[in-house]
Amino acid sequence: MIGFFAPYRDYGGEWLPLLLRAMVNTAVLSVCAFALALVLGLLLSLCQRSDFQALRHFAALYVTVVRGVPLLAVLFLLYFGLPGIGIVFSAFGAAIAGLALCFAAQIAELFRAGLKAIPAGQREAALAVGLTPVQSFRLIIFPQVVRVILAPMIVTFVALLKDSSLASLITVNELVLTGRAMATEYFLPLQIYVAVGLCYFAIAWPFSVFSRRLAVPAR
Repeated sequence: MIGFFAPYRDYGGEWLPLLLRAMVNTAVLSVCAFALALVLGLLLSLCQRSDFQALRHFAALYVTVVRGVPLLAVLFLLYFGLPGIGIVFSAFGAAIAGLALCFAAQIAELFRAGLKAIPAGQREAALAVGLTPVQSFRLIIFPQVVRVILAPMIVTFVALLKDSSLASLITVNELVLTGRAMATEYFLPLQIYVAVGLCYFAIAWPFSVFSRRLAVPAR
């Protein structure tokens, strides 16, 4: 057991800057992808409730198809496939776009569930006192939806954070790719991948704790 921890003592000073830099890249990738997924998910959920049948069908089809397609296939399509028709993404841009496109479908379902949880009478009351439909949504409905879906939304972010490890397969310099390069250089894969796992845990654990506290009903 002592021998297992010895490499951390011997190489910790060399490993730590590499892992910290990779943690920052992973965090930036995850936050950017999640922010874009939030916007797309909200738009999809509004399309699901639109009066236009074509928009409703498009949103339903998108959610159904994207939730059934592996994230890795989407990343490969964006990074390796689209250049064949003249559309070129950087590895980082393809990772953000792929994660956002896939998780937008999940977030759209969260928004849909949150909107269904708000009684229809609240929108009718807002319209009755003179608010426009946009104002009633922005001022009355949407703040309540956010409170309803905040905990599962944080869980979704943690899932996106962990799935961002697949971006290593399109050469994004995040934690997994950095760990793979370090394992090749130092020939200590067990200790290095344990350290990589702890880095993911360090990022995700505070969000997981926060989401569990939000999910506990107030007494």
